[in-house]
Amino acid sequence: MATTGAPPVSALASLDFTLDRASPVPLYHQLAQQLEAAIERGELPPGNLLGNEVDLSSRLGLSRPTVRQAIQSLVDKGLLVRRRGVGTQVVHRKVKRPLELSSLYDDLEAAGQQPTTRVLRGELVPAPAEAATALGLPEGTPVTLLERLRLTHDLPVAFLVNYLPADLLPPDPPRLETTGLYRALRTAGITLHSAHQTVGARSATPEEGALLDEPAGAALLTMRRTAYDVTGRPVEYGTHIYRASRYAFDFQLLVRG
Repeated sequence: MATTGAPPVSALASLDFTLDRASPVPLYHQLAQQLEAAIERGELPPGNLLGNEVDLSSRLGLSRPTVRQAIQSLVDKGLLVRRRGVGTQVVHRKVKRPLELSSLYDDLEAAGQQPTTRVLRGELVPAPAEAATALGLPEGTPVTLLERLRLTHDLPVAFLVNYLPADLLPPDPPRLETTGLYRALRTAGITLHSAHQTVGARSATPEEGALLDEPAGAALLTMRRTAYDVTGRPVEYGTHIYRASRYAFDFQLLVRG
């Protein structure tokens, strides 16, 4: 995350921590739990700096390895991030998205996640075989290709690749920097009705890791979706990858009688 001027002021000094040294729960875990609770309550908002381990360990009467272990456990959960030259910084909690026909942009905005988009590519291309099959078009038919990087709080969350019939939505990168694809489709008079979606997981390639600020081999969630309008026409085929450290799909399962 780029910073300008003075770094964010830490709210850590205003928090009280209660550590029970007689408890069987390790001190690092007690500290991590209380830090996590403060993040969830908004007392340590995204962008806040924790300060250095020396100051925190001195204040709490803990060893530096104990403080370091507590911080690392929250880094592993995606709640904190270590930034060279900046320090340990709070990031937003993992995105949990309901598994339904909705736009990632709309879901993030509704959750207060401050979504932003970088359109990496927006142009007409010959439809590759997989996209052509999904959209019910002959291979090589001109289609709109969109490649976008979705971020929350200036941190990458997902890389989105979408193909659409060329007559539905012309490539318009500036417009899609400020809104979601499904919102743009609705504005164009297209009513979405249903979709077929497949969710999976795999490891990041070096290129994907660089794009999503993850190491090569990091866990990624994947999604393939074909969306249909109210007439049953395929209007979008998407292949998306998400950082598993910052993103999860939320399922609701019902018992079938």
